[in-house]
Amino acid sequence: MSPNFSRRARGELQSTRDPNSPPNLLVVLLLPRPDTEQEHARTYGARSPHCISIPAIGPAVTMRRRVALCLVLFAFAGLHAAAVEAVTLSTSSRWIVDDEAGGRRVKLACVNWPSHLEPVVTEGLGMQPVDAISKKVASLGFNCVRLTYPIALATNASLSSLTVRRSLLAHGLAGAVAGVEANNPGLLDLTLIESFRAVVDSLGESGVMVILDNHVSRPGWCCADDDGNGFFGDRHFVPDAWVRGLGAMAALFAGVPNVVGMSLRNELRGPRQNADDWYRYMQMGAEAVHAANPAALVIMGGLGYDTDLSFLAARPVDVSFAAAERGKLVFELHWYSFADARAWESEDANEVCGRVARGVARRGGFLLDAGFPLFLSEFGADTRGGSRKDDRYLPCAAAVAAELDLDWALWALQGSYALRQGVAGADEVYGVLDWSWSKPRNATALSRIQSLQRPLRGPGYDEARPYTVLFHPLTGRCVVRRAADDAAAAAATLELGRCEDTDAWAYTQPASTLAMRGAGRGSPPLCLRAEGSGRPARLATSDAGGCRGDALSTWRLVSGSTMHVAVNATTTTTPSRDGCGGLLCLDVGDDGRSVVTNPCRCLDDAAAAGECDPETQWFKLVTSTRSPATGAAAAATVARGLIAA
Repeated sequence: MSPNFSRRARGELQSTRDPNSPPNLLVVLLLPRPDTEQEHARTYGARSPHCISIPAIGPAVTMRRRVALCLVLFAFAGLHAAAVEAVTLSTSSRWIVDDEAGGRRVKLACVNWPSHLEPVVTEGLGMQPVDAISKKVASLGFNCVRLTYPIALATNASLSSLTVRRSLLAHGLAGAVAGVEANNPGLLDLTLIESFRAVVDSLGESGVMVILDNHVSRPGWCCADDDGNGFFGDRHFVPDAWVRGLGAMAALFAGVPNVVGMSLRNELRGPRQNADDWYRYMQMGAEAVHAANPAALVIMGGLGYDTDLSFLAARPVDVSFAAAERGKLVFELHWYSFADARAWESEDANEVCGRVARGVARRGGFLLDAGFPLFLSEFGADTRGGSRKDDRYLPCAAAVAAELDLDWALWALQGSYALRQGVAGADEVYGVLDWSWSKPRNATALSRIQSLQRPLRGPGYDEARPYTVLFHPLTGRCVVRRAADDAAAAAATLELGRCEDTDAWAYTQPASTLAMRGAGRGSPPLCLRAEGSGRPARLATSDAGGCRGDALSTWRLVSGSTMHVAVNATTTTTPSRDGCGGLLCLDVGDDGRSVVTNPCRCLDDAAAAGECDPETQWFKLVTSTRSPATGAAAAATVARGLIAA
């Protein structure tokens, strides 16, 4: 189920301001601020706009800050007066749920869209119309965007009051100005904060949720240990200003229907990082956001470039809203191949996958068992292919994401940047879209990610008793059977297909059988059986002796990745030539579709030296409680990755 946003007449956001006149939005943030109620009344009159208070962050929040925030809110209120229906997400144990849908799970299947680089203009506005980009996001199955911004957008009026045109020209980007004028003329002479809001609104019109992510303090590419943006007290990272900025952004977007959460800070890092300051300031930031917008999810990242939340095992977060009936606290984690690049490139991929997955569990996955949602807010890979580390890492990461049924945000939407690290028009090889933002860069790679968009379990999805899905992370497909009718089930061909179309499997211990639940009412289970090297795996009926006690129906997880699903065929087949004895593993046939068994690969010395790629033989046993999609139900299964109705 995707949250419903009421559609509204949005009108053009074209500015009536002379492009050469000084912009006025948010200038109040740097104006002299009255410190008394009397001075406030003299300066602004008795009819000041209603404002949202921000909690104290040490000394009491002064009247001048409240005045500035009120005027910002007033300015924003004038942009769109039409009322809209808000969407409110909360947490229920480890799940994110929709309050207005009876607590039904909403799985965040997001993509990152940057607005934090030097021009502070949302990427792509010079390439395609913003509404076309928003519609593309939705059409590709993403129900959410993690929209990045620098904290200076909320705290530095000299920056936020620049127009898009002036900011781009200030960075020598005349070509980008021409692109915005051609594709988004109504945005060109808006201020940076107005154009940012216009992007949020456009996403809402396409039914896409938004998580506002404070990526950096000073605009620019992220990240490095010494960039001054890494940790509290760094030269560009003033904690007091950061907390004020979070509160201001939360207040500005409170009530905007599709803004469902705020990520406090991206990738804390560097030599100053420590847990004590993390608790001190992150808790302040969380309180500021919650006070300004109690409806928003508050998302907290850890240390070490958002790779480490392990310190929370010993000391939980202490915020005033932690024990609220409707939870709001979510934690986030990042995972890329380059964190373990040498291992992925030169070691046994099975062992690396298993070891890194255990590390992810130790550094953040434990929070799921503790009753908190864990948002994998950045992961991704070079979509061009040919990178050994990425080609091994991504199927491993997809397997973990499927096994845990994580909420996630892919890096990244953009196919190119207006300006990145001094390069105009820089390409983004991790991008979902191509350089021109007109089409997917790699449709095959994208389809693997799209398989993770659909929820497998959680509140509102207890449609069946738990069963096993045979997920193939390299392709993003699942093992399904192709049969004309139930009577032909035992003779069905097994192949890779949409995971929505899977039957219900059961992996039974200690017998180690993989059995498909009866194809029809009263039918016996069908068990998976190997028929020999290079031959299709088939289904056998249990009453024909095709399951228990049959070596070719006894499936074990035999590698460090726990994804080689194998039978021991030593007594019936010739030993494997790669040193793996008589083990036969599930594999993908030469047609790229059929499910066969072949001698297990990458369990020998070549694997230990990192010279073997096992990914085609990786099958992850994943738990689901969705209705198995058989017969008529399969046709009715929702193919998109949004939360199914």
